[in-house]
Amino acid sequence: MSFQKNLEKYAKLVVEVGINVQPGQTMVINASIQVADFVRKIVKRAYEVGAKHVYVEWQDEICTRLKYDLAPDEAFNEYPMWKAEGMTTIAEEGGAYLYIESTDPELLKGVNPERIGNASRVAGSALQKFREYTLADKISWSIVAAPGPAWAKKVFPDKNEEDAMNALWNAIFYATRVDQEDPVAIWKKHNANLHEKVAFLNKKRYKKLHYRAPGTELTVELPDTHIWCGGSTVNSDGAEFNPNLPTEEVFTSPISGRTQGVVRSTKPLSYKGNLIENFMLEFQDGRVVNYEAEIGHESLKQMIELDEGAHYLGEIALVPHDSPISNSNLTFFSTLFDENASNHLAIGAGFSSSIEGGTEMSKEELKEAGINDSMTHVDFMIGSAEMDIDGETADGTKEPVFRKGNWAF
Repeated sequence: MSFQKNLEKYAKLVVEVGINVQPGQTMVINASIQVADFVRKIVKRAYEVGAKHVYVEWQDEICTRLKYDLAPDEAFNEYPMWKAEGMTTIAEEGGAYLYIESTDPELLKGVNPERIGNASRVAGSALQKFREYTLADKISWSIVAAPGPAWAKKVFPDKNEEDAMNALWNAIFYATRVDQEDPVAIWKKHNANLHEKVAFLNKKRYKKLHYRAPGTELTVELPDTHIWCGGSTVNSDGAEFNPNLPTEEVFTSPISGRTQGVVRSTKPLSYKGNLIENFMLEFQDGRVVNYEAEIGHESLKQMIELDEGAHYLGEIALVPHDSPISNSNLTFFSTLFDENASNHLAIGAGFSSSIEGGTEMSKEELKEAGINDSMTHVDFMIGSAEMDIDGETADGTKEPVFRKGNWAF
């Protein structure tokens, strides 16, 4: 009964805080058949608050793996344009998109990396117009999670499948604050706290951030008119939504050609069904010029070599080490959770919403302003209890922003 109650509260949180479904709105859910019961609860709640249509795009891990193992090479050089055009049409009409993560972090382990890279490249190209709607927050969209058996066993390898699933559900309930009495009200307060951090940083207008930690010595330069964001945001119609549940971050986009130094990962990265662990990136004049990984080097190569823009940063995000996900002492092998336990960066596309007037700028104007463009956007975790970050003002003064992994103000 407790589990079912939490599941109902989670569905309510996703619909009312994550997407914030509006009366008459169309909603699209992308989810695995493994989490059908949870999806049905979300569909029910969405219709109860006034959704006009709720379309579910079902995925199946077994079918996905079969394609990568058995389909001809040319299959990975094509993307169904009818699907890309449909997604763009729904976005143009003000529809909302929900993504429910549950996939095995190592689903594509052993697959030819070239196939994975080609599939990512053609998908990125086909979905470029649709991606502009999400990067600019023109539509409501959100990413949440529900356990799949393989993912649960990866997080809790010493438990049997049933116990691992229960444990991961409980971890998700804790991380999303669903285990508390009124998570919707709690999230409104949490969003307000994140907005306070955003307001402080936007007032400071730091010119640069300097990162120091074991294996990391990095300087990131910010545009003069950069905007920090975090927690909930609003779409072009003025409706509030949370792009990620959970979220503990505040973030912005750096100048793509001004990052200098070396950064080392602190958590595994699940990228396209493969794990990349203990990796390092070296930046010169903003561009990745060297990279190494103890595990998953070929996947790291595919990630960085996807296109020229994947060699540059599109996001920097600040997350306190003292936060629910970090305090759980779990590695989720899911960027949605692990990025909210740790300061992180992202290679690839920057956010047009992270610069003044950016959502109304053309691609050329955004590039001129320093916002990176790419077919990809991949977050990776660099924070720890040993990380210090200084903000440098326009006159060269350096001030503490993070000390020992937590906010210094």
